[in-house]
Amino acid sequence: MLKIKNINAYYGKVHALKNVSLHLNRGEIVTLIGANGAGKTTLLNTLSAMIPTASGEIMLEGKNIAGLAADRVVSLGLSQVPEGRQVFNPLTVEENLELGAYLRYRMGGQRQEISEDLERMFQMFPRLKERRRQAAGTLSGGEQQMLAIGRALMARPKLLLLDEPSMGLAPLVVQDIFKVIRMLREEEGTSILLVEQNARAALKVADRGYVLETGKVILEGKATELLENKDVQRAYLGRDKKEIWER
Repeated sequence: MLKIKNINAYYGKVHALKNVSLHLNRGEIVTLIGANGAGKTTLLNTLSAMIPTASGEIMLEGKNIAGLAADRVVSLGLSQVPEGRQVFNPLTVEENLELGAYLRYRMGGQRQEISEDLERMFQMFPRLKERRRQAAGTLSGGEQQMLAIGRALMARPKLLLLDEPSMGLAPLVVQDIFKVIRMLREEEGTSILLVEQNARAALKVADRGYVLETGKVILEGKATELLENKDVQRAYLGRDKKEIWER
């Protein structure tokens, strides 16, 4: 579904991504792990055209999307749930979800179909249904994360980019979010590229993973292999990070 070849990207004069190559098959969950500043979020923002690609190819279902505008990338089936959720605080839960389908409205999508998807989001996230008329800014962190995921799904993406979905959330809420991630792949067939600081949790849910360091891919493999890799354990899977995942 996704093939990235020798991507380079910059933040001003800072060379943030250095010849990054990776791939993601249809129906897979692939995770990116690495320290802060490794380039994980930069890579997601480059894929979704929030940061320009300096060079390289981004092939989505065989089409090179490098250099396309962000709305065009979304229309081709790629949606991102940004770090920090970034919901529209003054708008209601329902209005935030409807904004996720904005391009579908603009491109003449059937309102009945979009309304059905809205109800599907409320089935997927019952707490959002209870708060559908509530301002998004008044929700808890976990509820806002559910809303951000639901908003991205309203675009009917083939590939979902998730950036730090567990950030700042209580352990039990994190469990709920990762259950949703599994469900999206198993029941919806959604392909997912996951950036997650909690590397153990990410590798538990993923099929494969890539380790980034200073803008470069330094290691890749099956998630089970990376969980057993001594270097990965030492750098990212310390005993203090096991938390609820080993209970």
